[in-house]
Order: sequence, then structure tokens, then C-alpha cells
Amino acid sequence: MADNLVLRRFMDDPGLTQAELAHRVNLEIARLTGKPGTVSERTVYNWLTGKTSWPPVKHREALRAVFGCTGPDLGFVQPEGGHRPHPEDDVKRRSFMTAVTGTALAVGSAAAAAPRRVGHSDVERLNTRFADVIASDHRHGGRLSIEARAEALADEALDLQQRGAASQRVRAALFGCAASFMSSALWAAIDGRRFDTALRHHERAASLAAMSGDAAIQFRIWSHAGSLYRHLRKPNEALAANDVARNLPIARRDPLFASLGHARHAAIHGLTGDVNAVRRSVGRAQDALDRAGTSDVRPVWLAAHYDQAELDSLALAAHLALGRYEDAEFHAHRSLGLLRPHMQRSRAITNSRLARAQLGQGDLEPAVTTAMAVPAELAAHPRVAGMLDRFGSALLDVAPNSPHAQLWDQYTHDNRRTSA
Repeated sequence: MADNLVLRRFMDDPGLTQAELAHRVNLEIARLTGKPGTVSERTVYNWLTGKTSWPPVKHREALRAVFGCTGPDLGFVQPEGGHRPHPEDDVKRRSFMTAVTGTALAVGSAAAAAPRRVGHSDVERLNTRFADVIASDHRHGGRLSIEARAEALADEALDLQQRGAASQRVRAALFGCAASFMSSALWAAIDGRRFDTALRHHERAASLAAMSGDAAIQFRIWSHAGSLYRHLRKPNEALAANDVARNLPIARRDPLFASLGHARHAAIHGLTGDVNAVRRSVGRAQDALDRAGTSDVRPVWLAAHYDQAELDSLALAAHLALGRYEDAEFHAHRSLGLLRPHMQRSRAITNSRLARAQLGQGDLEPAVTTAMAVPAELAAHPRVAGMLDRFGSALLDVAPNSPHAQLWDQYTHDNRRTSA
């Protein structure tokens, strides 16, 4: 009997407790069967400790609805000979699937069941799970598990679209949900440096967003595309993609959207070496942010992500690319002072950039101290790891024989040995 570490990781990503997972599973059982579920915290504990290695079919189907993954994908192990189920298990599965699908198992012909009606409650359920994906991204970011989960949830939204009867408004909302999940899969791939995958996700996400008619999610997707091309160091494509986002009507109506568009434009302009364009874009981003009302209702992905700290983070990236290290350090310190406590990955990214800005000014000791302050777990994040590698290379170029370079070399060697 071994702990189910896979399921634990899937719970940790969105920060689910055992009680919360039990509640969600019971809701899915009720939705699928019309009868309340009886999963308890003890049930979840048995899953996590391996005492229950293969839950009953209704629990597996409900877990699949919660996480978008099959039993084996969640770390459950089918008993030996599972490919030849016991007759009693087969009966149970047929009974459950009968309840789920609403079809009657009978000898001879049976009348086809009417399609399930899909309504706003289904959209709200998907939106709740989208909020979980956003929270997971802020906590960890870049993980393949986040990308896979978001893509699976997009498929679930489309499955409801295809199999259920719904109003045109609900159908548009389902396309919006699918586009939202794909936008998170896109960002997870960008953040994890899986750029070829990100390009494929963008194509699908943009198509779904167009069918939804949701300008907010279209903005997110094209803004992410701008970031993708920026990371690929293709500034012309990045500016063009970000312009699609900035020219959407929502960016003209809502100054918070406008501010994010300008701030990301500034980061892209940093790659072009255009100091005036960076200053102009940062100034416009700040003006728009100052005009943005804090009480307005906005999408969860924007409200949870974009604020003064993120504006300064993007300005930091722009000035760092320009080699304007003093300005970069200013924005880094202001961003760090304003970051919300749960934004630990953003803090690690900002500290990594701050270390490079300090190094660029010849401040070797503060630079190494700042870089070493990045927690080891976050230093393994693909983006952070790349930044710290470039910091180490720059340190060797500037002061190859200095005690600071030796300290950094020993620190990275010890970290690799510890994590091996």
C-alpha cells in the first residue's frame, strides 16, 4: 500500500483540501446521477494513502469530472486482471453509466434518450474550475500538469457543447469557457518554455475565442501570443499580436485592459532597443492604471494577475532588455514591495531580474545575495532557472575570478547535488 502522490499533486495544484475534494466529488456525483454523493474526508484520505487503490466507478467518473483525468492518470491502480472485470463490477459499471446517460439497458430496442439540457449552472461550474486553474498557475506556473488539466477542461466544455441541448447564449458561453481553459494551457506552455506546444495552443484558443464572441478572453489570448513571441525573441510578431489585443473594443472601454496592453508593449519594445517607445508605453500603462476603477467587475484572470506590481515587473523586463540597469532596479524594488503574498513565482522572477540589474551596475555582492535568495523550489521553474543561468554566465564574464563568482559557483553546485 503506497501513497497516491499523483492525486496529492493534483490536489495541491489548486490548493484543494480533503474536505473540499470530497465536496466537489459529491457535487459531480449528484450532477451525474441525480442522487447525492456520500464521499467523506475519510474516503479521500483512503485514496491518498493507497488504502483504496481503485475507487468505485461512480467515484472515478466524478473525479474525472473534477480533474479532467482518468483513474490511472490520477495515480489509481487497477487491480490485477482489471482488464477482465469481475461480473459484479461490470454490472455496477453498467448501472452507473445508465444513471449518467439516462439510457435504459433492456433486451431488444430502446428509445433514445433526449439530450441533456445544458444551462448556466454548467457554465458556472466550469468557471469555478477555471478559477482553480488560475490559482494553480499563480502558485506553481509552467507545470505540464496545469497545461494538461486546462486542455482536458477545454475538451469537457466542448463535449457539453456537442452533446447537450442549450440556448445560443449558453453555447457562446461554453465556447468562452473552452477558450479560457486553452488560454491557460497556452500560458502554462509559455511559462514552461514549451514554445512549439504553445504555438499550437494559441491557434486553437484563438479559434474558440472567436466563436465565443468574448472580447475579454480574446484579449487574454492575443496578449499571451505577444508574450510568446517576446520569449521567442521575435519582436515584430510580438508587437503585431499584442496590437490585436490592444485594438479590441474592451481595451478602449476599460483602462485596466488598456494598461496591461501598454505594459506588455513596453516589454516588447525593450527587445527592439527603442528607449523612447519603452518610456512612452510605460507612461501610458501607468496613466491607464491610475484611471482604472478598483470596484469594477473584471475577469478572474485579470483581477488576480494585473496590478501595479505587474506593471512594474513588465517595466523591469523592458529596462533590463535595454541595459538600463538603474531604471530596472527601481521597478524591481517597487514590484517586490507591492506583490501579493501568494505570487511566489512572480517574486522569484522579479528577484532573478533584480540580481541581473544589480550585476549590470557592478554591485556584485548584492547581486549574488539577491540571486541566492530565490528559494530552491522556485529556482527550478523553467523561466527562473533560465534567468539564473544567464545571471551566472554574466557574472563569469564580469568577474570570473572574484570571490562572488566562486560563491555563486559553489552555491549552484550544492543546489544541483541536493536536488539530484
